[in-house]
Amino acid sequence: MLKLNNIEVAYLNVIRVLHGVSLNVPDGAIVALLGANGAGKSTTLKAISGLLRVEEGEVTDGSIEWNGERIDKKSAEYIGKLGIIQALEGRHVFEHLNAEENLMVGAFQRHDRHAVKRDLEMVYDYFPRLKHLRHNTAGYLSGGEQQMLVIGRAMMATPKLMMLDEPSLGLAPLLVDEIYNIIQRFNSEHKTSVLIVEQNVRIALSIAHYGYVMENGRVVLDGTADYLKNNEDVKEFYIGLSVMGTRKSYREVKHYKRRK
Repeated sequence: MLKLNNIEVAYLNVIRVLHGVSLNVPDGAIVALLGANGAGKSTTLKAISGLLRVEEGEVTDGSIEWNGERIDKKSAEYIGKLGIIQALEGRHVFEHLNAEENLMVGAFQRHDRHAVKRDLEMVYDYFPRLKHLRHNTAGYLSGGEQQMLVIGRAMMATPKLMMLDEPSLGLAPLLVDEIYNIIQRFNSEHKTSVLIVEQNVRIALSIAHYGYVMENGRVVLDGTADYLKNNEDVKEFYIGLSVMGTRKSYREVKHYKRRK
């Protein structure tokens, strides 16, 4: 469904951030894009969704294809209409609107009111807490509730590909597990493809079918979720566990050299 072919991205035509990134997101799959902060994960999502231009960035080489159509030169509006929906990092809600109004923003391009109402109830089924808070001002919700709201808003857009940027960031472990269970359930029930950017490798690989690991703007490792979970490099550097199952200190990890 989605294919990135050796893309390079530069900001201001000077600062090169991605260096020949290639990846695929098959129809109906959950794919995790993993790596440390600054690896280029968020830039990859923005290249797909067409949001690079807002930050004076562009795809300078390679191509991005959606169902065989090249989209790397298309506008964010056009890409959104194709069903590629991104939830940005940082829980971007419309703070002055209430929770339900935020959800309805996700459906602003839809005209079938019956279907929109049905999908609103679907979101409330996934996130019962949001139904209880539907009249509350979004800016006063907790971080976890705002994250639910952002994901629910993406669901309201009837995505064919839902891209989530760091959905676990700053959340308590129990809430992270809850949100990831809902993402997995949504994928299973609606066959919606999902591309997740995460630093939390453990939780991302718990639901992903396939994963890519990025370092310094390049994909350095990829494979099935089971393969990556059992890969010693991934366990040692990204999950922080040595072969013996003990947590490595930062001093030990920072001198890590990837195995060939």
